[in-house]
Amino acid sequence: MRRGITATALVATLALAATACGGDSGETGDKKASDKLSGTVTWWDTSTVGSEDKVFKKLAEGFEKKHPGVDVKYVNVPFGEAQNKFKNAAQSGSGAPDVIRSEVAWTPQFADLGYLAPLDGTAALKNDKDFLPQAAASTKYNGKTYAVPQVIDSMGLFYNEKIFKDAGVEVPKSIDELKAVSKKIKDKTGKTGLYLRGDDAYWFLSFLYGEGGDLVDAKSKSVTVDQEPGVKAMKVVKELVDSGAAKTDATDGWENMQSAFKDGKVAMMINGPWAVADTFAGQEFKDKANLGITPVPAGSKGQGAPQGGHNLAVYAGSKNLEASYAFSEYMTSAESQDLVAKELSLLPTRTSVYSQPGASGNQIVGFFKPVVDKAVQRPWIPETGSLFEPLKVEYTKVLTGQTTPEKGAKATGDQYRKLLKGWK
Repeated sequence: MRRGITATALVATLALAATACGGDSGETGDKKASDKLSGTVTWWDTSTVGSEDKVFKKLAEGFEKKHPGVDVKYVNVPFGEAQNKFKNAAQSGSGAPDVIRSEVAWTPQFADLGYLAPLDGTAALKNDKDFLPQAAASTKYNGKTYAVPQVIDSMGLFYNEKIFKDAGVEVPKSIDELKAVSKKIKDKTGKTGLYLRGDDAYWFLSFLYGEGGDLVDAKSKSVTVDQEPGVKAMKVVKELVDSGAAKTDATDGWENMQSAFKDGKVAMMINGPWAVADTFAGQEFKDKANLGITPVPAGSKGQGAPQGGHNLAVYAGSKNLEASYAFSEYMTSAESQDLVAKELSLLPTRTSVYSQPGASGNQIVGFFKPVVDKAVQRPWIPETGSLFEPLKVEYTKVLTGQTTPEKGAKATGDQYRKLLKGWK
């Protein structure tokens, strides 16, 4: 487990200027003559418990030090539950937080539903020209800005340097090389080459993009997941499992994958910078130099990886908007992002941070930045976050032999057309 930081050290590191003024989420805050913020800001953090959450919680405590009149109520909400939990709370008008750490695909959906406050012209978007264009893209909807980009990410191939050395293999750059490397690792060490997460369709995207495919084409309003590239990608992942190059699962994929990799039972996994802190907690990576990261092996059309990340969004029904805007700015400021890069190896969304010590001196950030620059953006439409459940069902069925790649791709496409009314 990577180390956390003390509140004292955090405050010393983050000399952040106070901005805006405001109220409260359960009680009305006052904008006093001194322009000091007051009241309560409830923040739902969706980061990983045991690693990321410690740093983000301490960061929030630093905001309280800067604004003694504000009480930040920190709540860690499991990532898999947060999207629906926020929608239910916002719809009922009860229990929604002032600020939520939103996966990038959730932002346009929440905005479309009217659950987010527009941020244009508020303190939340201080120095907004500094944001990476691809990070800012996910915060826009219908000409307005509804979130502040906090971290940006993509995916790479994590590998165990020692196992590679023992097997006498090089880093695979293509799917065919991945199969060959996995076979040699099995023959030489008895270990499985790749752990392919089978219960989350996000892990399928690199293979889909590698075959030149995509889920949908938003410009033409066409479903594309069931076209030939989508079928081919389904065949690729199925062949990896059938050949023994990869093992997979239908449930508890994150825990199974992380445990297998951290314990040295598999040599490779596909993951993102959010997994680095947890990976270093494993027995195999007490020596951090044993972790290698390289681009996801290319498919027949090239190398592809999805653009992901998280934004901070303010609930439209918040009773403390001004303090929520200021909190969002603080948590996404250059100083905060540099600290997060240093402590968690998460990639900043601000251009200026990449030249600061915490980011520029981090090897993981250095690797992932070029990957992020070339990552494939998802369509920023309200339904983007809903596209994964139908795909997950069929992806899992294909990997576990319950359906064929052709039928899996077709069934996914059929579900998309029901979801996206009027799309081809």
